[in-house]
Amino acid sequence: MPYTNSELREMLNGCRANDRRCERMLFEWLKEFAANICFRYASHTIEVQDLVCDGFIKVFKNLHLYNEELYGCNEAAFKGWFKKVLINNCINYRKKFHPKIMYTEDALLMLAELEDDAESVLDTMSYQEILNSITLLPPAYRMVFNLYVIDGYTHVEIADMLGITTGTSKSNLFKAKNWLRNELQKKMTVKKYV
Repeated sequence: MPYTNSELREMLNGCRANDRRCERMLFEWLKEFAANICFRYASHTIEVQDLVCDGFIKVFKNLHLYNEELYGCNEAAFKGWFKKVLINNCINYRKKFHPKIMYTEDALLMLAELEDDAESVLDTMSYQEILNSITLLPPAYRMVFNLYVIDGYTHVEIADMLGITTGTSKSNLFKAKNWLRNELQKKMTVKKYV
């Protein structure tokens, strides 16, 4: 349900005052939006649920940091801020509960510099098929792929957020694209013969 700027301001002020009705309204409004974001970064449905709940807790605790004068008080501005909170929560969760994959710097640079000339199969796939394939990526690759391709961060920003080198970010993106290409091509081959 879309909210006017004044309705949104009223709801946010209610949440800041710990008004449970306003908190419930905010949760109902953004729960699917939050789940879609967290789904891209989580390995299992239970992780998505945990990340969404934890994300909302962080939003409610830190709502005082949302500066309406600076960001504006409209749906797009608030959703952008909310999305950033969720992504940072997903990154922190991944750092805490999943080990990092380590590579030598030379191997990373070599992989990152390889050019990709293969024909894309993405044009013939449905959105859901592509999304399902992305969720199967190994966690380190999925994190970088989502941050770079879907959320629009640069490799420098990703490296800073994840505590990795820029080369590692580039390498993980390269490997994610290769992995996805192989998976999607397998699916296309199966589709041809079905």
